Amino acid sequence: MAGASETAERYRNVAGQFTERVRAVPADAWDNPAPCEGWVARDVVGHLVGWVPDFLSRWDVELKGGPSAQADPVGAWTRLSDGVQAALDDPQAAVRQADSPMGRRSLQDIVDMIVINDVLIHTWDIARAAGLDETLDPAEVARMSGGFLQMSDEALRSSGQFGPRVEVADDADAQTKLIAFSGRRP
Repeated sequence: MAGASETAERYRNVAGQFTERVRAVPADAWDNPAPCEGWVARDVVGHLVGWVPDFLSRWDVELKGGPSAQADPVGAWTRLSDGVQAALDDPQAAVRQADSPMGRRSLQDIVDMIVINDVLIHTWDIARAAGLDETLDPAEVARMSGGFLQMSDEALRSSGQFGPRVEVADDADAQTKLIAFSGRRP
């Protein structure tokens, strides 16, 4: 797993790109359909704001409060992201251990394994919904793709987090393959 400072920097980078997209969403685009079935752009933020605080509370990370994603998606996201970043930047909090579905892990390990990947994919979702630049960090795309390739298709799909793989050309770029693998139509 990545070390505290590496995970903190990776989160800062990926979350920063999500923040840029969220801040760039035009006011009239928050109700545009998102790639996730039945969601609109603000639901993408609502998803992250909804699950991350509860999940990270196992590591005694307090992320509650702030505006709702329905009322203020930008404010809801930045409050959440700033809290996650503060926890990762705290050397004691970053290495705090807790039980998770993947066994006993540190906060930095679980953010590395789950949170960063979710934010990365949802950066594309927000961009697609709002008609913004869909380009993701190539190093993070490669890292996430490598992790996905180690998982069985059944294990990945049974989580309910990813739809059926979308077929793309063999010569498609790495980001297109990752987005398609996650069940989204690039």
